[in-house]
Amino acid sequence: MDFNAMIDRHHTYSTQWDYTSDRFGVSDILPFSISDTDFKAPQCVLDTLNDAVEFGVFGYTRWNHDDFKGAIMNYYRNRFSVPVHPDWIVYSPSVMYTVACLIRELSAPQEAIAAFDPMYDAFIDCIESNHRQLIPLRFNEDMSIDWVACELALKQAKVFLLCSPHNPTGKVFTADELSRLCALCQKHATWLISDEIHSDLILFNHKHLPIVRYVSASPRLILVSSASKTYNIPGLGGSYAMICDAALRDAFLNQQRHCDFLNSANLMGMKALMSAYTQGESYRAELVQHVEMNFTMLDQYLKANIPEIHFTYPQATYLAWLDFRSSGYELDEIQRALIHIGKVGLMRGEVYGTAGSGYFRMNIGCTHLKLMDGLQRINQAFDYLREGRHSDAGASISDY
Repeated sequence: MDFNAMIDRHHTYSTQWDYTSDRFGVSDILPFSISDTDFKAPQCVLDTLNDAVEFGVFGYTRWNHDDFKGAIMNYYRNRFSVPVHPDWIVYSPSVMYTVACLIRELSAPQEAIAAFDPMYDAFIDCIESNHRQLIPLRFNEDMSIDWVACELALKQAKVFLLCSPHNPTGKVFTADELSRLCALCQKHATWLISDEIHSDLILFNHKHLPIVRYVSASPRLILVSSASKTYNIPGLGGSYAMICDAALRDAFLNQQRHCDFLNSANLMGMKALMSAYTQGESYRAELVQHVEMNFTMLDQYLKANIPEIHFTYPQATYLAWLDFRSSGYELDEIQRALIHIGKVGLMRGEVYGTAGSGYFRMNIGCTHLKLMDGLQRINQAFDYLREGRHSDAGASISDY
């Protein structure tokens, strides 16, 4: 797969490319924002979808069969050496639909949901829009877990919402960390929902451990995931969950079938997942290599040209968590310079919780050429700030 092939995504209804004004107020910028990639899906997925289009019938579709469940079970056995019981697996239209349903099932309005801060911004929306109280847990400065604060939060929370690997920091949780989290949830009768949508993009020889590995010791856990991030198929819809508790699984399926009437799987999304999970390993491995190279390029460029930005290599994902706290500039001033001088779009860290203040998130799931263009644009914005032109006579950033 050529991950450096230039693909113009404009005028394709792309959230990242065609709707930049929603996030940045302008449309003429280079975006590194929403977390999809600029890459074509694997050829095996394209062939599968082409075959479905050739067949030409798109009727109501079932997911509860050996092909769908078997693809997921075999994938987890081959990738992670983790056995998955077929009864655990359920289809869902999206990961966050599953999370929202489970939060409503496992907690009541105004009850507490705990999550690490910073966090995937949809977690915040999901918790607050469902009228639950968010308990944010901050990592230590070295990204280790504050276990005293963690246990205090889990004593109060009905649900612990985990992002593993972590978005936006790229942290991969260790076996000891996951074991202790599961034990604490079991001790305090707290349900653990683990969003593992980035689990195929593990970098630099780190190792991801699916949460269902711990089900024998802690049955109060659920894994939610999708093939969408790795294989760039979120527009096709579809995800899955592993709900180990039979009563909770039945409640979820009842909500899906009889309350929300989501009875038919998205045919194209389901076929794409099965194809990616059974035939897409070479694509995944090459993608990891490409993303690792992008991070190396980013690190080298920042050290040589923009030392004001501190960067630590992530252990997973294609998301760079950039530390601007020591840059010497106000965050609003930086954002204006990025947008109006560099014409580049990065996501403000506050979007991901209060602990994100001072950071920006940059999606580098892109070609080397786009990445270098973006870094040069960031440098152009910093050149403007360094030279103090914002305080000179004449036009200021606010005039743009």
